Amino acid sequence: MTVDLKFELLKALRNNRAAMLNNLADLPEYDQRRPLTPTGTNLLGLVKHLAGLEYGYLGESFDRPPPQRPTWFRDDPSTEIDMWATPDESTAYIVDVYRQACAHSDATITDLDLNTPGHVTHWAPGHQDTTLGVLLITMIAETAQHAGHADIIRELIEKPVVSTPRRS
Repeated sequence: MTVDLKFELLKALRNNRAAMLNNLADLPEYDQRRPLTPTGTNLLGLVKHLAGLEYGYLGESFDRPPPQRPTWFRDDPSTEIDMWATPDESTAYIVDVYRQACAHSDATITDLDLNTPGHVTHWAPGHQDTTLGVLLITMIAETAQHAGHADIIRELIEKPVVSTPRRS
């Protein structure tokens, strides 16, 4: 039996993406934007962040920039504002950008071999050169991690934590 590794990796990434977007389902706008961590992270912010990672790791690292830059992209990636949704960014806009970023990434994955060289400018000097395969695994891990964060935020929305007094 032969396994198509690229197909299996892409399937895993798509499953993680679906899990991420599923956390937005049936929630009012308020809850999608509501910060439930000390850093202000919210569900839409996580989607926004993942859109940037998709365009970065599976696009710009292979000289395939987004056809249209999202509104939050800055020339200096360290100044990006991508972990929360700003009032002028609609849910529809952020989700649409994410879907476009995913389609852009899927095209990169389909068009290139897993061993295709890539370059990540924000990684440490001497460690910036990599391959599509490594970046695909990185994107799977990032998406799974943030989908897990979204699961926790969704749980906090649906079943708020009630603190109980500690016994001495």
